[in-house]
Amino acid sequence: MTSTTWAVLGATGFVGSATVARLQADGQTVVPVSAPRLASGAHTVHHLLEQAHRLESVIDYLAESFAGADVVINAAGLAAPNQTHEESLLGANALLPVLVALAARRTSVRRVVHISSAAVQGHTDLLDETATVRPFSPYSFSKALGESALLKLRRDWAAQPGSPAITVLRATSLQGSGRRTTARLARFASSPLSSVAGNGSAHIPVTSVHALAEFVSRVGRHGEALPPVVLQPWEGATTGSVLRDAGRREPRHLPALLCRLVLDAGFAVSALAGNRWHGVLRRLEVTWFGQRQVRGWAEEHDAVPEPRISEVLRQAHLAAGRG
Repeated sequence: MTSTTWAVLGATGFVGSATVARLQADGQTVVPVSAPRLASGAHTVHHLLEQAHRLESVIDYLAESFAGADVVINAAGLAAPNQTHEESLLGANALLPVLVALAARRTSVRRVVHISSAAVQGHTDLLDETATVRPFSPYSFSKALGESALLKLRRDWAAQPGSPAITVLRATSLQGSGRRTTARLARFASSPLSSVAGNGSAHIPVTSVHALAEFVSRVGRHGEALPPVVLQPWEGATTGSVLRDAGRREPRHLPALLCRLVLDAGFAVSALAGNRWHGVLRRLEVTWFGQRQVRGWAEEHDAVPEPRISEVLRQAHLAAGRG
């Protein structure tokens, strides 16, 4: 697809700003679009779509903003894995994507790429590009609900000419300059607590925001039909390499059985408290054990971005004053 104009929601955010910079470097015209602040109490796709169709003024605003765009990138949302305020999360991560799709349908937009999160698949051993989701926290539930609603719209519109093609792009654990998650990772990796389960060779879906931005550009410019879901490809990181790059030291190697027992106990306590600490425990689980992912659409279509994760984590180490 040769695109002349891209509308990008969330263009000033962490993911959005990197995406805009990449698109402009690729010679694309970019129109930033401000994302409206929304709240929702919907917990099913049916109720979410009902609410979205009632928000005519928001759809009109977005449709006017998308006028003349070929591709819409939704990089907006609430990236707050520890937040428990469900209405804000659902508004930003579930309701907004639906409104974006409805507005795009009223214009000449040909493709909508919604940037979601691999967190929707939760504790699965293997991240993939299926519609299967296993949310484990308010954040991952909000992202999963948004995905499910968009995929329903995609199915409903499949036989209707003129409807935009919708693709969900699942980003993995993103790292980059200025992100608190990356700064925390650098501090952890530099501390005596830095540790992995076993020998540290497990694959881990930790990637750079630069690679995501490049992948978004490649997906949006792809000249053929896209699948419903594409997964950001693995950038070559392992549980050990991430901590070595971010901490410039070798992490402790803990017995895998001990790590599993600690996590199982933690999840049990968290469950008694209404899953209060599931997000933190899940991040620790991935830090220790990693998480594999399929070779998917990116590998099949030669769309794997340049690996930048080692560079980003080493810069984070320096930025933390631990050079």
